[in-house]
Amino acid sequence: MRLQYLVTNRKTPFLEMYVTSFASACSAEVVGYPFDVCKTRMQIQGEIPGKGGQKVRYRGLLATGLGIIKEEGVHKLYGGVSAMILRHSLFSGIKMIIYDRIRERMIVTGKDGRPRLTFVGSSISGIAAGAGANLFTVPTDLMKIQLQMEGKRRLMGEPPRIHNVFQALISVYKTGGVVGLWKGTVPSTWCAALVTLGDVSFYDLSKRFLMGFLDQPDSRGIQFVSAIIAGFAGAGLSTPADVIKSRIMNQPTDAFGRGLLYKGSLDCLSKLLKQEGLLAMYKGFIPYWLRISPWSMVFWMTFEQIRRHRGVEGY
Repeated sequence: MRLQYLVTNRKTPFLEMYVTSFASACSAEVVGYPFDVCKTRMQIQGEIPGKGGQKVRYRGLLATGLGIIKEEGVHKLYGGVSAMILRHSLFSGIKMIIYDRIRERMIVTGKDGRPRLTFVGSSISGIAAGAGANLFTVPTDLMKIQLQMEGKRRLMGEPPRIHNVFQALISVYKTGGVVGLWKGTVPSTWCAALVTLGDVSFYDLSKRFLMGFLDQPDSRGIQFVSAIIAGFAGAGLSTPADVIKSRIMNQPTDAFGRGLLYKGSLDCLSKLLKQEGLLAMYKGFIPYWLRISPWSMVFWMTFEQIRRHRGVEGY
């Protein structure tokens, strides 16, 4: 007789879900954030002019990381982390709450009488959760990317734009007003939706599949494998949107907050393909995957252990 218990299909209390998600996300950033800095540098360096007007030579993950440490200091691997923590204080909690609420309505009863979450139902929940949560937190993502690029700007002899997350907020507001705080909303929202589809939906579905296929209850081993699957899916689905998001958010703006390099997402995509080729859409994929995979693993293992410590069943 196959196991009746799979994973929880019950809605998690609001405060518990919010705090657990935020704490888990902050724990994951300790491991994953340096990869995010390297990824952003690799994605943007194609548009940064080098000496003599030549493009900066592309460097791999290791060279980029070592270059940041040598040229700017090891602390710059965590440049902009304050903006990331601020983002997680809103994004992670809202994302998981939206997913949990929509998922509850997507669970159906299978032919065997058991509760079942379909791929379509989980995908809709993940996309809606990522997109919905991102609309509240676009300004924090914008601040994070600009803070990450400050060290490179100073090395190139350019005047510093921002020094901390609060100055970044004021600077962006003065340049583009309230609208400027949501620069790059379209690619950012697509990126968040696709990351959540991979990270949350694939984790949820992978756990359900593995527990049913192996006829075993929830365990750390199943959580670990599910998190790896989720990390790879999230990186593969969202890298193109993340590249476009980084370019648009980092570009300089005029007095009215309009971008000087790209008119919008489609214009950025067109120029990226024309000037740098199709592979540019997956520029920084390795550091992005190396960021997402361990981030997902730490997030979900922490998330599940907090729930276990509180006596709550696996998610």
